[in-house]
Amino acid sequence: QVQLVESGGGLVQAGGSLRLSCAASGGTFSSFAMGWFRQAPGKEREFVAAISWSGDNVYYADAGKGRFTISRDNARNTVYLQMNSLKPEDTSVYYCNAKSVVREYWGQGTQVTVSS
Repeated sequence: QVQLVESGGGLVQAGGSLRLSCAASGGTFSSFAMGWFRQAPGKEREFVAAISWSGDNVYYADAGKGRFTISRDNARNTVYLQMNSLKPEDTSVYYCNAKSVVREYWGQGTQVTVSS
């Protein structure tokens, strides 16, 4: 059983930056592709970014391209999401996701609020 714990959310002004972290335990971290999703009130959960197990391949939703950077440190069992030039529409609960061939895990989320 893999546990994922997000941190780093908070309140920031538009144009500011935040770095989210997701610490994993209970599994072989390097065997999972990792991702970030977000969900705003009244909306469906949406993809933000993903990174392959090796870190060689990264993927971004259009909303975050050029502003968000996903990275991982397999030695620390941690995945990061650096978010720059934040906009009020980035306000959401951000969730960490771990996916292998047979399993998928979610964290409990961290709130990001961007004020205008």
